[in-house]
Order: sequence, then C-alpha cells, then structure tokens
Amino acid sequence: MTTIREITVDELAAAREDPNPPMLLDVRDRAEYAAGHVPGAVNIPLDELPDHLGELRGDAQIAAICQSGRRSAVAAEQLGTTGIDAMSVAGGTSAWVESGRPTLIDQRPPVQPHSKKEESS
Repeated sequence: MTTIREITVDELAAAREDPNPPMLLDVRDRAEYAAGHVPGAVNIPLDELPDHLGELRGDAQIAAICQSGRRSAVAAEQLGTTGIDAMSVAGGTSAWVESGRPTLIDQRPPVQPHSKKEESS
C-alpha cells in the first residue's frame, strides 16, 4: 500500500510561491471545477486520470485537489504508483475557500448544439 502525502491549503499556498511550484491538479468533475476552482488548477476528472498519466509524467510535483480530499487522495495514490511525485491537498477546495482564499468561476457559456434551421440559414 502506498503512503499518501498530504499538504494543507496553507502549505499549498506557500508552495505556489516557490520558483518551482507543484502542478495543481483538480480531479473533480467538470461541473464542479467550473463552479469554482483554485486559480491555476488544471482539471482532469478522477475517472479520466488513467488516460492522462503520460502527460503528467515529469520532474514536477503534483498536488491533487478535489472538494474535500477523498478523491485527491485516490488520485495521489494512483499517480504515486506510476512513479509520479504526488500529494493530496487535505480538505480540498472547501478548505481553500474556508481559509479565505479566492477561487475562479468558469464563466464560459455551455456549448449549445446548433439547430438544423440555423445550419440551413
């Protein structure tokens, strides 16, 4: 069994100021991410993570974050078993918000399919 390293949101905030900060990986689903995420976070939902492992390999540490810390712990464990240096953010985005730190909201409108009438115009 892999030991999962955890960091607090305070430690994450400090690490983001380093010259080589960890990549922040938000493993929540797309709707959760769009509703509010830590600035600079990259969104790869947990169920899609295995398809993106090749993109995540490298020298950078990865700090996985979700809403409360459960999914990010699973993600950190999955990443760790493949040799990626990963940790989980304890308390997740909820703890980030509770600490008074900002989040970003994805304000892009949802994609609407074109109707056949519009296409023929």
